[in-house]
Order: sequence, then C-alpha cells, then structure tokens
Amino acid sequence: MKILYVTTISMTLDYFLKGVMTDLVKAGNEVVAVSSPGEWMPSVKALEGVKVIEVPMERRISPFKDLRSLWRLYKVIRAERPDIVHSFTPKAGLLAMMAGSLAEIKIRVHTFTGLVFPTSTGLKKRLLMTTDRVTCSCATHIIAEGQGVRKDLVDAGITRKDVNVLGHGNIRGIDMNWYDRSADVMELADRLRVPGVFTFLFVGRVVRDKGISELVEAFKGLAAGNTRLVLVGPFEDDVDPVPEDVRKYIQEAPEIITTGEVLGKGLLAWYAASDCFVLPSYREGFPNTVLEAGAMGLPSIVTDINGSREIISDRVNGLVVPTHNSEALLEAMRKMLIDDDFRTGAASVSREMISSRFEQGYVRKCLYGFYKAIQTK
Repeated sequence: MKILYVTTISMTLDYFLKGVMTDLVKAGNEVVAVSSPGEWMPSVKALEGVKVIEVPMERRISPFKDLRSLWRLYKVIRAERPDIVHSFTPKAGLLAMMAGSLAEIKIRVHTFTGLVFPTSTGLKKRLLMTTDRVTCSCATHIIAEGQGVRKDLVDAGITRKDVNVLGHGNIRGIDMNWYDRSADVMELADRLRVPGVFTFLFVGRVVRDKGISELVEAFKGLAAGNTRLVLVGPFEDDVDPVPEDVRKYIQEAPEIITTGEVLGKGLLAWYAASDCFVLPSYREGFPNTVLEAGAMGLPSIVTDINGSREIISDRVNGLVVPTHNSEALLEAMRKMLIDDDFRTGAASVSREMISSRFEQGYVRKCLYGFYKAIQTK
C-alpha cells in the first residue's frame, strides 16, 4: 500500500502523523509526505523514514497561488500514483482532494479536524461552507475527528456521504507513558508551585477565540491572594488578538502568569503543578490540551463545544459551561476552588477516562483498521 499524506504546513505532518508514518513503513507500506516548504520537512524525512515533497500552499484564500498549488499537487500525485491520498487541514484538503480526483486516484480521504463555518457569519460562512462541500465532493471517504464535527457536517448539508468517526474520536491519541507524573516531572513541578495558592491553568494560543476575555473576567471574580491563573502559550497579535484592555490587564495583574510557549517536560510540569485546567474556547475540533490535562490527572472546565464535551463528562471528570459566558465560568471556577471533594473526585478519574478512550496505540489501530477496511471494499 502506498499512502500520500498532504498537509498545508510542514509542522502539521509532525503534529498529526508523528509515529503513524513510521508504523506504516515498518509494516511494509510506502509513505510520501507532501506539505509546504518548512523547517519540519527534513525532520519528518529523517525521523519517520518517508519521502517528502514540498508544494507551496497558502493557508489563506489566494486564487492564483491556489491554482498553482493545485497544478503542482496534481503533477506530484500523477507521478507518485499512490493507492490512498489522505489530507488534513482545510486548504490541503481542498487542493489534495481536487488533485486526487483529477488524477483518478481510487481512494481519497480527508480528515476534518475542526470546522470554522459554524462560528462564522455572512459571506465568510458561505465561502467556507462551499469549500468544505467541494472537499467532500472530491473525497471518496470522510473522517471527522469527533461526533460534534460529524454532526455539523451532516446538519449543515455539507455532504450526504458517510462521515466516519474512528474509535471515540481524535486522530493523535495520547502517549500515556509520556503524559505521566514521573519523578523528574514532579521535581520540576515542585519549583513551579506556590504553597497555599490554587492554580488554574490554560494551555494554547492566547487569542480571542480561545475565550481569553471570559477567562480573565471570571478570574477577576475569584478571591485574590490564594489563586493564580497561568497562561501557557504565545500571544498572536496578527491573528485574532485578544482585546487591548484584556491584554493590558493580563500584563499588569500579579496573579496572572504568562509563560509563552512551553514544550516537553516543562509543559508536563505546569500540568502537574496546577489544580484545574480551563479551556473556555468558542470552537475546537478535538482539543489535545484537554486530553493532555486529563492524562496528567487534572480536572477540567471546558465550554460546551465540539470535542471538549466529548472528552469531559459534566460533573464526572470536570465541568462543562456555555460559551461566551464569564458568569457561568466564574461559578465553575469557584466550585473547583471551594469544593475539595468534587475536585479531587474529578481528578481521580481523569487519567483513566483518557487512557480508556484515547490511548495512542488504540487511536492508531483505529486508523490502520480503517485503511484496511476501505481497501477491501
């Protein structure tokens, strides 16, 4: 079997498919990875042991550049003649499914890791729905990362084809051996803790769509002095920036800690040093940070959106609140802060719930089983 993977940017190859490509090669398959030029392409080639091909693709709408990318993808697919073309991310999906169809590849798979149109309006929403319809029309098989994404595709009439959710959802899975409170992680965590201070943790891009305004507003309502809010992730001023007054408050409030991007065991240490994870996002596909927090034994507060509500069962391993609602978020944060029995109970089941549904080996087996099933039809 020869599989050609396509993503818009090279980092996504590593993020979504790290280990998957290696497994497929070890099992005797041939894998080709296609993405825009980027720093991750050499490491993908070296670490995954696959052929890589660079095709420039724009993330934003760019008609003339998109046509050039489509033509280049078509030529690559014609030359490689894979058994399966499998795309991730919106622009790569649109172009790869069109190019694969033009090249008459029998099996063309696109994975929707999240949808933008449900929270968009006006012309932008119509345009996004149209591109998703074209992607689905050109694909022979469609995967949604979770049941919420599947429901949005079906309810909005984006496609009448079967939309598959593999296993319990998610496409990366969680390496439970890595996300663990090991001795070295706990040693790092001890340096980050402040005795007697309750820590709420957010991990992700610090942008408006992640609900940062509501999170800051809710945090203001908690008792000062015995709580802190840690924001782990980069501010993105060029894409969906937080309001200026919110950013100013974040920078000036001594109880709010910003770390920028943190990776590796440094990130694990922040999970282990915290008491509750919070993701008040407006939209997600299937948020990996919620999975990571749960794997590290943290209860979570999330909004009632796709992905998050599939990971967090309300009042079991966390709390689910409405989006855009700082008052509801405040009440949930206050409950986590005050109700020790609830919080420790939610924390005690968090890791097992993640392991039983989203362990990495299980998630990958679901994908490999899907490939086998669609080839035999």
